[in-house]
Amino acid sequence: MTQKPIDMPAEPRVSVILPTYNRGWVLDQAVESVLDQDYANLELIVIDDGSTDGTKGLLSRFGDRIAVIRQVNRGVSAARNAGIRTSSGELIALLDSDDTWLPGKVTAQVSFFSNHPDALVCQTQEIWIRNGVRVNPGKRHRKQAGMIFERSLALCLVSPSAVMIRSSLLDEVGLFDESLPACEDYDLWLRIAWKHPIHLIDQPLIVKRGGHPDQLSRMPELDKYRIQSIARLLDSGVLSPGQEKAARAMLSTKSVIYAQGCRKRGRIAQAQYYEALVAKHATGRPPAC
Repeated sequence: MTQKPIDMPAEPRVSVILPTYNRGWVLDQAVESVLDQDYANLELIVIDDGSTDGTKGLLSRFGDRIAVIRQVNRGVSAARNAGIRTSSGELIALLDSDDTWLPGKVTAQVSFFSNHPDALVCQTQEIWIRNGVRVNPGKRHRKQAGMIFERSLALCLVSPSAVMIRSSLLDEVGLFDESLPACEDYDLWLRIAWKHPIHLIDQPLIVKRGGHPDQLSRMPELDKYRIQSIARLLDSGVLSPGQEKAARAMLSTKSVIYAQGCRKRGRIAQAQYYEALVAKHATGRPPAC
């Protein structure tokens, strides 16, 4: 008698979210780095955020190997959120269109989640390329694992292209803030990191490329958006006393510097706003009139 085979659980579905805007000069490399992964149960959703270059024709060459969403230009947060909302995966992976994945990236992270069923988010180490030259990240950019909320207040310590997230976590904390033109990832990681550990696979499995002029990280006044994120977290009342103390200190530092810059440029009303924000969060109460 032939024994009936035992049904094996299906591998978890991974949804890859890849937003792009006028990156036809490099987008094909990002797409191919996903399609070349050795993990089978994967969907790639590319969101064309109103590109006016050759992006549409480039994506058409991949046929039904990818799903494409086209929308008017609304920014990276809206693009990522559109992809996430249409995804079907238990695990969500992000990829910026100027970055690439190395072989085995998806398999390594899926294996990590399988071995750590309580983990909700993990990232990998990365290789940095600036203007075509490999560089070493500075000490302050070095990735760390665990409860990294306090260390993440100064700057973003999670790379979108390196991260994989259980979709249930995004159901809990929400998606990217579409009101932020930049630092939207910083904002999301803080909303996660105050409560959950950020796990790390200590192996470089992505290539992070920079130095080109259309990077959001090159936008001026990025701390304005970081201040906004910290202030909202403080107002939410969810932070522990230690986290709240660290967040108030960082908000004060960033706001004072930003206000000084506003005054130098003659933007007095803006300077006064950030000075009042410092006063408010020095005590947790609005400043006296």
